[in-house]
Amino acid sequence: MLALKERYKKEVVPALMAKFKYTSPMQVPKLEKIVLNMGVGDVKENPKAMEAAVNDMALISGQRPIVIKAKKSVAAFKLREGMNIGCKVTLRSSRMYDFADKLINISLPRVRDFRGVSVNSFDGRGNYSMGIKEQLIFPEIEYDKIDKIRGMDITFVTTAQTDEEARELLKLMGMPFSKS
Repeated sequence: MLALKERYKKEVVPALMAKFKYTSPMQVPKLEKIVLNMGVGDVKENPKAMEAAVNDMALISGQRPIVIKAKKSVAAFKLREGMNIGCKVTLRSSRMYDFADKLINISLPRVRDFRGVSVNSFDGRGNYSMGIKEQLIFPEIEYDKIDKIRGMDITFVTTAQTDEEARELLKLMGMPFSKS
């Protein structure tokens, strides 16, 4: 099987040029970056939770995440400005394609009762966001070594101008969209 980056050059670009009638290959939308974001709400009760979340994210992405701090204080959530509340990673270039390939071909098929990802999660500017309920679907995470099941948000940022172009780009790259 071709790597995702090679498949993009050989299959996706010609297909998108034909469908949207682009005159130059430079007009074809491409994947710009993938952002992984994990909120760690239980960090107030368990200070080691942030360390575990950062380690899980580093294993999943192959890159060290940055810790996100609260911008505002919110009394209802017992949150003070400057507290650690999550971590995120921005993947670009070859790491981005490796992660997308792993997500599409290995991790998503491991989700129980998987029927495809939603086609309605585009933002109107060609970016796609999806949520994952548990980090266990990634093969790097060992079930015995996790302290708590955490979810994460994954955002695919593309250069597409419309949702239709982005949907077609991700579909041709292998994203398993649901039928309905």
